[in-house]
Amino acid sequence: MIVTVFLGTFLALLALGLPIAFALGLAGLAMAALIPGMTPVTAVTLFAQRMFVGVDAFVLLAVPLFILAGALMEEGGTAIRLVNFASALVGRVRGGLAMVMVLTSMFFAGITGSAVADTVAVGSVMLPAMKRKGYRMPWAAAMQAGAGALGPIIPPSILMVIYAVIANVSVASLFLGGFVPGILIGLGFMGLAAIEARRRGYAREAAVAFRDLPAHFWHAILPLLMPLIILGGILSGVFTPTESAAVAVAYALFIGVSVYRELTMRKVARILALTGLGTARVMFLIATANFVGFLLAHQRVPQNLADALLALTHEPWIILLIMNVFLLIVGCFLEVSAALIILGPVLIPEIATAGIDPVHFGVVLVVNLCIGTITPPVGICLYAVNAISGESILAIGRASLPVIAVMIAVLTFITYVPASILVVPRLFGY
Repeated sequence: MIVTVFLGTFLALLALGLPIAFALGLAGLAMAALIPGMTPVTAVTLFAQRMFVGVDAFVLLAVPLFILAGALMEEGGTAIRLVNFASALVGRVRGGLAMVMVLTSMFFAGITGSAVADTVAVGSVMLPAMKRKGYRMPWAAAMQAGAGALGPIIPPSILMVIYAVIANVSVASLFLGGFVPGILIGLGFMGLAAIEARRRGYAREAAVAFRDLPAHFWHAILPLLMPLIILGGILSGVFTPTESAAVAVAYALFIGVSVYRELTMRKVARILALTGLGTARVMFLIATANFVGFLLAHQRVPQNLADALLALTHEPWIILLIMNVFLLIVGCFLEVSAALIILGPVLIPEIATAGIDPVHFGVVLVVNLCIGTITPPVGICLYAVNAISGESILAIGRASLPVIAVMIAVLTFITYVPASILVVPRLFGY
């Protein structure tokens, strides 16, 4: 009864257009009102306490800092330099512009940790260029949406930081676990680009002489060093994940202001304001979700769900299959960070009961939810490329079916071959 009231209230408030964080908090209060012995004063007091506890974690400081670092790099002139370097590497291949777009997005994913930032920064440069070269624009937009979805998969990743707090696992192990899935998806997208180029007869781009590659690499080396500095510092123990985010901000500011000189005080002020708004949305959602998670745990809802699932099967592969299907459906209707924050506390006890590695499941969860960024009706990357390309959501959605198929194929592989995720963390002793 309590869970039914919570879900009914939450869905009704969402249908009325209330922001997710407010809908979640009010639905939690409605659930609290039905708990025996819970007075209105106690419910409101508990709400305030759990909201504070939910965001009182040092590692969560990495979230606004990574958002800020990504925005500074995005506005600081890194995108065009990464595009030029990627073009020098793969531009000569038939359909090379599409491959350049994918490779640049992979580079940029190691800087921003955000799907939308990756999509907008690279898409704003690549989609107009692909249009001039005669590429089929709904397909190009769909490819950019899929490539942008790599932002939270290839480290550093804001979603992985949030999951690490929820599941109490190492941020570094999650970061390392994201490399193989991200690379596999990127290679799959490049395969799609090669097939499309052959079918449509796209011309090859002008080849860059091998002797010019060092120059292109030199121009791109500063942004390419950022993920190495972040991960290298964490793995060597020089700084924590939170401190690495602060280092990333200082590095991005130095590059944008002193080296590339494309960051002005007006730009920095606007970036700080947008970072503050973005951080407030994420943190408020984490705070309200902590209240709801506490109530659900108090009523033993996760344990009851785990018992019900284990009553159906004790096979981890079936449990993972059920969770993947469930998450793919949820990802179509909930924004990715909201889905992670809401569902993480419910699903993590179940995977622990089933004996599934939390790092393995964390990367699977992030990859699964990132597929939701390119599926309607709330795929944020679809709307980003729609704004850049001018193509309709329907046309981009149809063209994105092969892109989604590649991501689901990789998701299936990493789900049932845990070593594909865990091999890199284990190499570094995690």
